[in-house]
Amino acid sequence: MASNIKMVEGPDSYDGAGFQATSFDKIIGLARANSLWPLPFATSCCGIEFMSTMASTFDLARFGSERPSFSPRQADMLLVAGTIAKKMGPVVKQVYLQMAEPRWVIAIGACASSGGIFDTYSVLQGIDRIIPVDVYVPGCPPRPEQILEGVMQVQELAKNESLRRRNTEEYQQLLNSYSIQ
Repeated sequence: MASNIKMVEGPDSYDGAGFQATSFDKIIGLARANSLWPLPFATSCCGIEFMSTMASTFDLARFGSERPSFSPRQADMLLVAGTIAKKMGPVVKQVYLQMAEPRWVIAIGACASSGGIFDTYSVLQGIDRIIPVDVYVPGCPPRPEQILEGVMQVQELAKNESLRRRNTEEYQQLLNSYSIQ
């Protein structure tokens, strides 16, 4: 029975009698990838799909995201699900800025990704106009399996990201393009 349980694979390492050696980046990446704390920012029908993703049928907890955080200071993965009005844009940006580094963003659904069917003066045409987005989950609304796939993509980003990437000139230019210091 225990052979059916899939364990997290360890990073590439050198093994010997009584020791295992690997790089610090790989160990930290493995820990980050399997302990993401999501902050759901749900506004409409995509929020309902996210709720079912957290429920027992799809169970986001299997991926290390057991604890949804409703405080940006205790979250590292922002899940923006649904229509974002232009008046809400500064709030989304403030929530993003209050999150500690490293932080990742998933745009869930057509509305968060591109404004969806709401091509009006009052709807933000994609949250990537105000904050950088790491993963886009398409659909109107997307299925819970798609949201899980988006979380797994963020896990891969977290696992393979260098500890120093966020200190690079390239990353600073990205933040400056969004007027983020």
